[in-house]
Amino acid sequence: MTQKLTKETFREKIFDFEQNQDWNFRGERPAIVDFYADWCGPCKMIAPILEELSEEYQGSVDIYKVDTDAEQELAGIFDIQSIPAMLFIPLGEQPRMSVGALPKENISQAIKEVLKVERP
Repeated sequence: MTQKLTKETFREKIFDFEQNQDWNFRGERPAIVDFYADWCGPCKMIAPILEELSEEYQGSVDIYKVDTDAEQELAGIFDIQSIPAMLFIPLGEQPRMSVGALPKENISQAIKEVLKVERP
């Protein structure tokens, strides 16, 4: 299951941007953060794909969602100008942002290449 993040839970699980200037991922597994809005058509298209991937990669990759309308400060910190936008967070490396509604194959490929996680 994907998990929705608020500013507070983002700071706990992903990155405490109020305490650190430099990226310091707090998660135990590679992660994807989907920045979306309820009114966004392409966001609605990828939501079920992310749910499927969340089940397929359960225990290997954490998938989170951030509602950009409710969490405008988070959207601003990551300079989200267009949604959907996905932040791919590998362990021990800098995160990478992808903008646009990606098909499942492309997200799976990013999980393999960016997050370095093989399909279970």
